[in-house]
Amino acid sequence: MTMEHQALVSDVETYHPLARVAHWVVALLVLVVWPVGFVIEFIKDDAKTPFYFIHESLGFLILWLMLARLAVRLIHTPPPEPEMPVLQKRLAATVHFLLYAALIAQPIVGFLATNAFGFPLDWFGLVTVWSPIGKSDLAPTLMGIHAFLGWSILVLFCLHFAGVLQHHVLRRDKTLHRML
Repeated sequence: MTMEHQALVSDVETYHPLARVAHWVVALLVLVVWPVGFVIEFIKDDAKTPFYFIHESLGFLILWLMLARLAVRLIHTPPPEPEMPVLQKRLAATVHFLLYAALIAQPIVGFLATNAFGFPLDWFGLVTVWSPIGKSDLAPTLMGIHAFLGWSILVLFCLHFAGVLQHHVLRRDKTLHRML
């Protein structure tokens, strides 16, 4: 870290270290899980298993990281936000809330959909996660919700990233530094 960067960041209150690590790990995982999930339907049936394994295992990891992030957020007050117009503040809060909700709901619905199709979750090949519903006619409905949430996460991710760019590049404030 350069001296200039240290000076810029040193006067910024940051999120709790666990929140920062979980944020960036979840972001990286989403950048893997989303495209893997998207391409599964275009892969020959006899070659899909490794893609499902990666998608499901990392997706379930996202669930636990998001629950940890939520716990940290409830226990530790986030750093103060920079001054911004009320509408922008509401939009940011809405996008953050919806991202949290979608990133928690998505792996739960995906897990239930997989179970409803009759497949257990073999998490990283280490443990088989018990199915609360078993094979069910709900599978197509759950898969539709899973797909909707996937596209919603992509839109919310883009809105979040646009907000980051707006703060960091256009406004040149220290919002991004709170998460570094």
